Amino acid sequence: MSTDISLRLLDRSLGNQVLVRLRNGRLVRGVLVGFDKHMNVVLNPAEEVLQDGNSVRLGTVLVRGDNIVMLSPSRLREGDQR
Repeated sequence: MSTDISLRLLDRSLGNQVLVRLRNGRLVRGVLVGFDKHMNVVLNPAEEVLQDGNSVRLGTVLVRGDNIVMLSPSRLREGDQR
């Protein structure tokens, strides 16, 4: 996927919940409130999703783009196309 397409998807996901898988295997879920051209993302509120299905509240987090393996939007705003 090209960077332009990735950034457009992030832009359409602003204000919506996303799921982020990190290089270390952790999962973080939260509302995407910001990002930059390096795909660094800010989530607020955010929580770490544990393997047993429970979660730990984290508050506001900044995730560096080079630590992101996968970012999945939960849904797109109405009128947006995939």
